[in-house]
Amino acid sequence: MGHLLDQIQGPGDLRQLNTNELEQLAAEIRSLIIKTVAHNGGHLASNLGVVELTIALLIEFDFRRDQIVFDVGHQVYAWKILTGRKNQFDTLRQYGGLSGFPKTSESCFDFFNTGHSSTSISAALGLSRALSHDGRVGHTLAVIGDGALTGGMAFEALNDAGQSGEDLIVILNDNQMSIGRNVGGLSHHLENLRVSTSYIRIKTRMDALLQRIPVVGRPLLHLIHRFKRLTRLAMQHQGVYFEQLGFRYYGPIDGHDLPGLLHHLRMISTMHGPVLLHVLTQKGRGYRYAEEAPDLYHGVAPFVIENGLNHDGMPGDAIHSFSEAFGRAMVELARRNPRICAISAAMTAGTGLNEFSQSFPARFYDVGIAEQHAMTLAAGLAAGGMQPVVALYSTFFQRAYDQLLHDVCLQNLPVVLVVDRAGIVGEDGETHQGIYDLSILLPLPNLEIFCPADYIDLQRILPYALSAGCPVAIRYPRGREWPDPLPEALPDGPDVPADDAIPPVRRIHCLRRGDHVTIAALGTLTGPALQAAAMLAEEAIQAEVLSVTCVKPLDIHTLIRSVKRTGHVLFLEEVLRCGGFGQATLPDLLMALPHACFSFLSIEDQPLCQGNRNHLLSLEHLDPPSIAKAARDLIKKSSICGEISAQS
Repeated sequence: MGHLLDQIQGPGDLRQLNTNELEQLAAEIRSLIIKTVAHNGGHLASNLGVVELTIALLIEFDFRRDQIVFDVGHQVYAWKILTGRKNQFDTLRQYGGLSGFPKTSESCFDFFNTGHSSTSISAALGLSRALSHDGRVGHTLAVIGDGALTGGMAFEALNDAGQSGEDLIVILNDNQMSIGRNVGGLSHHLENLRVSTSYIRIKTRMDALLQRIPVVGRPLLHLIHRFKRLTRLAMQHQGVYFEQLGFRYYGPIDGHDLPGLLHHLRMISTMHGPVLLHVLTQKGRGYRYAEEAPDLYHGVAPFVIENGLNHDGMPGDAIHSFSEAFGRAMVELARRNPRICAISAAMTAGTGLNEFSQSFPARFYDVGIAEQHAMTLAAGLAAGGMQPVVALYSTFFQRAYDQLLHDVCLQNLPVVLVVDRAGIVGEDGETHQGIYDLSILLPLPNLEIFCPADYIDLQRILPYALSAGCPVAIRYPRGREWPDPLPEALPDGPDVPADDAIPPVRRIHCLRRGDHVTIAALGTLTGPALQAAAMLAEEAIQAEVLSVTCVKPLDIHTLIRSVKRTGHVLFLEEVLRCGGFGQATLPDLLMALPHACFSFLSIEDQPLCQGNRNHLLSLEHLDPPSIAKAARDLIKKSSICGEISAQS
């Protein structure tokens, strides 16, 4: 860590540095971010792009009274470092450490929790109106990226803020445009003029004078403003849309030019009404590998700084994740079926659809950060005879709930929804955990829900889903399957009907026989359940392991047969207990077997913080030793209850 950064204890210290020192500080901050993300993983490219902007904001605004909301929040590492959390920065994204996103519980400099896209302008407008209502003094700012502007919620907020006249500053962090772009000498001259101190001072006086003229003063002022706006837009087109919404538009300016940033921020802080400052930044700035491939270095696992490579030693042709297995299966299926198409919401690489997008560009649609649009687009494609597959992260799918219900399920359209990152995600924390989707999906009409236990299950389920003729959701976790190969299913339970060209899909696989307790494991918890059963066998407790790969419609008869034999059932699921698989299944099970003993291992009804996925699974008692203990306790509890019942 450089010596300048050691001297910074809070934002006030930044104002004591000259331009050269501030540029050195920016380099030191980038070095710390790269070092920490290389060790802990995290969002690299976006954070490297906003270092100068963060410094300038902290110099020109006083966040003891001013407030700021960062859209998505995956660009706040420099903010955390400079607002008193430098000494804890090495705990970033670790259990009990700093969150990778803004957290109001973490610092008084974090004003609103974010984690999903396109929310910042709405939240900042609300904060601004609360300030006005209470008569408090202060600026409210929203920092939003050009990608987040593709989310419809951002446009709704811009529309409201522009017509409100509220004192709101929106900073558009545009990292898709070249900083070297020539915006024209006249445009540059006008920009400098419009944010000059003398211009602002004279304009303010003239506005006040005109407003005092009886009858004609206000209409004349309105006419002058309208004429200026139309003239400006005729010469400078970048801000047409924002100006029409009611914002004063300034920019684009170089987001890595500290003197320029400070100058513009200082001037717009004197203005009233909604203002938008367009700032051009470079994702990954200061780290060559991230500059050259900012998409690959958006969110990264730990890596080697010297070569930019991660620590994965697996061979290049191996399948590293469910996302890759899904992507490969999609390509193979699409080669045989010209009606299959795929939809992504700005997550092409993350959902494994890169190869599909390259192989079938005419059948691939990346709609940007617009999950609602993605879902209804799929409904339209299905209604038109196509076979659409929508791939969304669990945490982002939540935004398209209404469209899934209204446009897909109620119409019973054959749309396949692939829910990636389902279950415990890990280091991204509360806003990104995929533990809510099953409770949302289960009540929806006409929808079938699958949870593959491994890649083989996924590759069997996907062709069935595309032929089902109804909405189908397939959910699986981030990362890899259980490292040990799962055994072949024992002959028990019916298969899902399928035509001759599609392999049958079993809703429940019995993978191990037992007489003492049934462990009904949802999807990828099958592996831990089998390991727990092996531990129990050493104690002469025989556990029957059922791998539940279809939650709806559930093969309840196979479950009843198993529990009738064992008398006990332990439900395992990597989702919220409330409204999950176990609670949904239990009424039908108890109708058939009213004396069956049962227990649940699932996620408790509370937010799940950041941390290593395996560590969080252990904390939630979903690791093999905890599963074995829960099964043991269930048998012991039922024995005690039976003895008491017999004595009475």
